[in-house]
Amino acid sequence: MATFAASDGTTLAYRSIGAGDPLVCLPGGPMRDSAYLGDLGGLGAYRTLVVLDLRGTGRSAVPADVSTYRCDRMVDDVEALRRHLGLDRCDVLAHSAGANLALGYATRHPERIGRLALITPSTRALGLEATATLRREVTRARAGEPWYPAAVAALDSMVSGRATPDAWQAITPFFYGRWDAAARAHQAAEPGQRNQDAAQVFGAEGAFDPPATRAALAVHRGPVLLLAGEADLGAPPGLVAQIAELAPGAELAVQPGAGHYPWLDDADKFTATVSTFLRFQPR
Repeated sequence: MATFAASDGTTLAYRSIGAGDPLVCLPGGPMRDSAYLGDLGGLGAYRTLVVLDLRGTGRSAVPADVSTYRCDRMVDDVEALRRHLGLDRCDVLAHSAGANLALGYATRHPERIGRLALITPSTRALGLEATATLRREVTRARAGEPWYPAAVAALDSMVSGRATPDAWQAITPFFYGRWDAAARAHQAAEPGQRNQDAAQVFGAEGAFDPPATRAALAVHRGPVLLLAGEADLGAPPGLVAQIAELAPGAELAVQPGAGHYPWLDDADKFTATVSTFLRFQPR
């Protein structure tokens, strides 16, 4: 692990994996230890992954001012990392809730960002929400799974406001393309990796400005990859496709059979898609 100082003096940590030009990687959760990203399915064979632990997570320090956990305020941390790395512009990969942070950075520092890869992205920064119809499109395809009856019943209870305390646990398989031992181990690690208090602040009032973010995305000059998982309940392909409508020239890729963590479901397919995008040379 290496460290650098944020603008407010908080010590932030990151790990470097692989070789080649740097690729700044922002985790989701929100506010989850970046360890859950692993090596992104071996993506380090193509680029040096600079995987940031957001403040208050992983090996990064807890800030003196907890209001700095808000997404828009952490944009300064990404800029501090770019300066620390000595990059004029940085390519960014962001997963899930981390997409909101990446979009915030692209909005505030458009001249400092090159390629932008959003992996099964959250869309809160853009003011987009998944409808029940979009979610049902991905859940119905899993009807043959042994865990499906309990999972869909739990999901229905959540939609109707009758959720039981164990509902979130019951729907977990919907976030993985394969509910196997690797997926179970990955999910079991989550409670110990997530800073719940910070997560409550991440999307607090004022964290997002959808009109400004949409406007910035519409004029973003660098290449944009939007990667959705075909079976992902968290970021259904139909929702990710709506982002593509806001970003002229964006590439939309739907990974077959993948859930919210596509590098776990098919590492070869994931790395092939992302590495090809990262090698793309804009006109």
